[in-house]
Amino acid sequence: MTDSVKYVLDESDLPRHWYNIVADLPAPPPPVLHPGTHQPVTPEDLAPIFPMAVIEQEVSRERDIEIPGPVRDIYRQWRPSPLYRARRLEKMLDTPARIYYKYEGVSPAGSHKPNTAIAQAFYNRQEGIKRITTETGAGQWGSALAIAGAFFDLEIEVFMVKVSFQQKPYRRSFMETFGATCIASPSDLTAAGRAVLAEHPDSTGSLGIAISEAVERAVARDDTKYALGSVLNHVMLHQTVIGLEAMKQFDLAGDYPDVVIAPTGGGSNFAGITFPFLGEQLRGGRKIELIAVEPSACPSLTRGRYAYDFGDTAHLTPLVKMHTLGSTYVPPGFHAGGLRYHGMAPLVSHVTDLGLVTPRAYQQVQCFEAGLQFAKAEGIIPAPEANHGVRAAIDEALRCKEEGVSRAILFNLCGHGNFDMQAYRDYLDGKLMDLEYDDGEIAMALSGLPSVA
Repeated sequence: MTDSVKYVLDESDLPRHWYNIVADLPAPPPPVLHPGTHQPVTPEDLAPIFPMAVIEQEVSRERDIEIPGPVRDIYRQWRPSPLYRARRLEKMLDTPARIYYKYEGVSPAGSHKPNTAIAQAFYNRQEGIKRITTETGAGQWGSALAIAGAFFDLEIEVFMVKVSFQQKPYRRSFMETFGATCIASPSDLTAAGRAVLAEHPDSTGSLGIAISEAVERAVARDDTKYALGSVLNHVMLHQTVIGLEAMKQFDLAGDYPDVVIAPTGGGSNFAGITFPFLGEQLRGGRKIELIAVEPSACPSLTRGRYAYDFGDTAHLTPLVKMHTLGSTYVPPGFHAGGLRYHGMAPLVSHVTDLGLVTPRAYQQVQCFEAGLQFAKAEGIIPAPEANHGVRAAIDEALRCKEEGVSRAILFNLCGHGNFDMQAYRDYLDGKLMDLEYDDGEIAMALSGLPSVA
């Protein structure tokens, strides 16, 4: 085992293939269903929304899917991203644990989101598409797609959840700098948005509502497709470059993780860091503990129901089986906007249902407390979403201290918090409060789940 602080790969070590965990699962994931017929969707059903190359990846069972050359060329600007050994944090905690973090904040957008934004923009451009619509919560995904749109000369329209639009004005400025249009959701530009505003004029919005607006805009024009920053299989696939690189970096470190942790909202960040390690385990490799960390105010994995549901509020999407709080549920406006989604990625939900993942939920104040502790030790201010992973990693390290054992803990620091300083200001001023989900609202949303045999 080395005494290095960072483990850096050469550009030549950049993965040439994404990893598809479907090839190694002990049971296939449940199919995506057409909302009208409840039969498995066909590529033709999805063609109005996504380019065909993306649809093929969504349903693929191949283990390795080649990363196109133009996508790898852009990846090279920030990939391979560094793996750090958090030695100062270990010392601060006085723990025998070996703490590592993969740092995705080095990307142009400051998060892991460009890993799929670049790929999706490439495939859309290849098919002759001129315009992409999407949603964004905290703004990381919208920022990433704005950059990708500039690289591939695509018009980008982003519906940003209203509470985040108000909390994070510089994310809007970032997107508009790259030529994207950013709209607070719910808006009066769509039937879905107008319906929400008619019933709830002061709605803070949700990712489910923003998805409805973006999908509605996409299907209205032949030159337009929709892009999703999380949840779907092809997004999980694109993010596996994170874990594939981390495996090589652990070889450099002469170590292997015992525990892998990631914050989990829609699931792409978690899948990106964990699925390559989980695939190794499923093929007979070393068993590891996987911890998915979500906000207590939007606890789809720990409190949701594993059932078929719509991915959006207006019910424009196909039905997917996932851990869900109900598609009409609107989470409270906590600061980790990227984790404010009613459902969880079908693949992440599936491996959790198989007992391969341990879900855990935290309140936002204890996550910000961990974020400040990490920042003081490591010099990086994490995004509010990333703070959930930091919290769990610190707790696991303290458990090692209590038990007197040394375990290797890996977590994905999925983005920096440089656009989130108002949230840190609120925390430092004692204004940041824990927000609770409403049991009654969730019960009402779950009562409306579609009936699927």
